[in-house]
Amino acid sequence: MLDNLTQRLSGVIKNLRGQARLTENNIQDTLREVRLALLEADVALPVVKEFTVQVKQAALGQEVMGSLTPGQALVGIVHRELTRLMGEHNDTLNLSAVPPAVILMAGLQGAGKTTTSGKLAKLLREQFKKKVLLVSCDIYRPAAIEQLRLLAAQIDTDFFPSDISQKPHDIALAALDYARHHHHDVLLVDTAGRLAIDAAMMQEIQQLHAALNPIETLFVVDAMTGQDAVNTAKAFGDALPLTGIILTKLDGDARGGAALSVRQITGKPIKFVGVSEKLNGLQAFHPERMASRVLGMGDVLSLIEDVQRDVNLADAEKLAKKIQGGKGFDLNDFKTQIAQMRKMGGMSSMMDKLPAQLSQAAANVKVDERTMGRTEGIINSMTPHERAHPEIIKASRKRRIAAGAGVQVMHVNQLLNQFEQMQKMMKMFSKGGMGKMMQSMKGLLPGMR
Repeated sequence: MLDNLTQRLSGVIKNLRGQARLTENNIQDTLREVRLALLEADVALPVVKEFTVQVKQAALGQEVMGSLTPGQALVGIVHRELTRLMGEHNDTLNLSAVPPAVILMAGLQGAGKTTTSGKLAKLLREQFKKKVLLVSCDIYRPAAIEQLRLLAAQIDTDFFPSDISQKPHDIALAALDYARHHHHDVLLVDTAGRLAIDAAMMQEIQQLHAALNPIETLFVVDAMTGQDAVNTAKAFGDALPLTGIILTKLDGDARGGAALSVRQITGKPIKFVGVSEKLNGLQAFHPERMASRVLGMGDVLSLIEDVQRDVNLADAEKLAKKIQGGKGFDLNDFKTQIAQMRKMGGMSSMMDKLPAQLSQAAANVKVDERTMGRTEGIINSMTPHERAHPEIIKASRKRRIAAGAGVQVMHVNQLLNQFEQMQKMMKMFSKGGMGKMMQSMKGLLPGMR
């Protein structure tokens, strides 16, 4: 997502060379290309017009200081304006209400509202340390209630049962009463969606809002719907006092226009973005970080947060001491590294947050996330002794391991070759050879070649 926009803007900025300052003449063509890049990314036309005007006003006459090129100076201006366009800072959830704080989820069918409700409940429980109750008021979509019940069970969160024979209004009030008597901090209400906006839908959710008086009313919108996302958000905003927006499927093939324009059109902050189908794939939206990613600067802060949240620091320290102590790096350690990487969203998710220079350096590295799962299966088919001493794995053992994992012998050979490269890299690391280690990155992990 946003790759095409990033490439276009990077190309545009490279064209500004050899000028001492930014003038109307030398930025006119650049702004035209910026305008086209934004329109291609499905950014709403009114937003594009306002954005280019703001960039032009900020850029005209600005001195290019120090060793900065005009292109670099323009990057700073565009970054500031993109950040302003998307809201300037992260707006967190407002939970300052007498418990239970009610969060009402609204949106069209297919936007990922029910799954997002489960993701948000998990985030509230793990990061905000809240006791959450989930309830579904969707009596129209087949299995919607059952889907939310299963999600609640997966994330170990309380679920209030409901039935299609009940009225949404009655379900909501019963859930609110239950949450009050069982001391829940948050009541998260999933509502019904439709394939398109209609009067009956709006009337129903308005009644739910009036009955529950939620502290947060979040509009869930699919980023892949492009400019339609903006129009739909505006319609919901006219009908409900929205407090925020959640953009889903930001990891898909969307051109990214919704992320850049929905905040400006609706006046409501984007609070969260869905970045994967996994239940931990919901992240707080930071406009300045998104602006950095659009301009090819990467999102290192989010990558660091992923590591802090998902990597077991005790295991990492244990591995570091083991390597520094000269005990070596075995297949058990290799498997642990793969599991932690998958927990963080896989190699592609990590590379997406790297600055453009590093991403370009790895442009010829093909990432196949399925290979990582296969690698874990192969290691699981080995005996504890084989994992600790991979050098003993010869032809007969390879055939047995391959049969146990349901793969071919060549896949076992590939794994052992990758492990050998990783082992060499770890030896460099233990000796302080960071430069050599970085040069050896290609092909050292499953899924990279």
